[in-house]
Amino acid sequence: MMEKDAKIYVAGHRGMVGSAICRALEKNGYTNIITRTHKELNLCRQEAVETFFAEEKPEYVFLAAAKVGGIMANSQAQADFMYENMTMEMNVIHSAWQNGCKKLLFLGSSCIYPRMAPQPMKEDCLLTSELEQTNEAYALAKISGLKYCAYLNQQYGTDYISVMPTNLYGPNDNYHPTHSHLLPAMIRRFHEAKEAGLTEVACWGTGTPRREMMYVDDLADACVYLMNTYSGDETVNLGTGVEHTIKEIAELVAKVVGYTGKITWDTTKPDGTPRKLLDVSKLEGLGYKYTTELEDGIRLAYDDFLNNPMRAER
Repeated sequence: MMEKDAKIYVAGHRGMVGSAICRALEKNGYTNIITRTHKELNLCRQEAVETFFAEEKPEYVFLAAAKVGGIMANSQAQADFMYENMTMEMNVIHSAWQNGCKKLLFLGSSCIYPRMAPQPMKEDCLLTSELEQTNEAYALAKISGLKYCAYLNQQYGTDYISVMPTNLYGPNDNYHPTHSHLLPAMIRRFHEAKEAGLTEVACWGTGTPRREMMYVDDLADACVYLMNTYSGDETVNLGTGVEHTIKEIAELVAKVVGYTGKITWDTTKPDGTPRKLLDVSKLEGLGYKYTTELEDGIRLAYDDFLNNPMRAER
């Protein structure tokens, strides 16, 4: 168990996941949370990261920092996604080990699993067949991070764990019109269509792929819970075990936003992975289950969008 006054470093605290982890830690009474902005500490600079760890000596680390984006961003900048993610995670994990960090939690992504993995995807299907091409670079970087944690455990006896979240949404999300993920992109698109009085909104693909969505505060609660209760080399899937078609998600978002126009589908655009449902039996067996249902979570996310004055720039 993490001591309530232990020095805890949350890497990526300004992002959606990192900020949720900070909220979860504070809610659970942790009082010594360390953060650094990108301007204060560039995690892609090895010397800077090594200096930070040598000076601060955090006892626990939540590695939530990452370069993230949707299908378009991943497809257009594969080299950037691989370099930045692999560099920052290797710098942080290695420096944590060098400075005697008691425990580290590495956040990956469900995109690490094969494109055509049996559904729902169990943790042991990793590296059993080819990845989805549209986010292969990001997936390879995340696989490297979780493998490095496991290798450190095996070689040096560390206690570093990896978790693989499903698709996330919620407060402090990225609502950029081209570089955001599925649900925040829909929130922005339907909101702007409603404001402009548009009678029709076009969404990418066919609407038939199925996606699992998890509210980010549920994810953060699970991370804190596992940091206190789980040790092992194998990753743990973090999700709901519930899936919806992209068409169903779009209709839910439109309902919450109050958009009453027609939703069409641009089939010239890619669908991405046909189905991506995590098997969460291991997580539930460890004693954690999500609490926020999708429509309730979308309402909370839309409230965040409306109260985020920087949404147009992100």
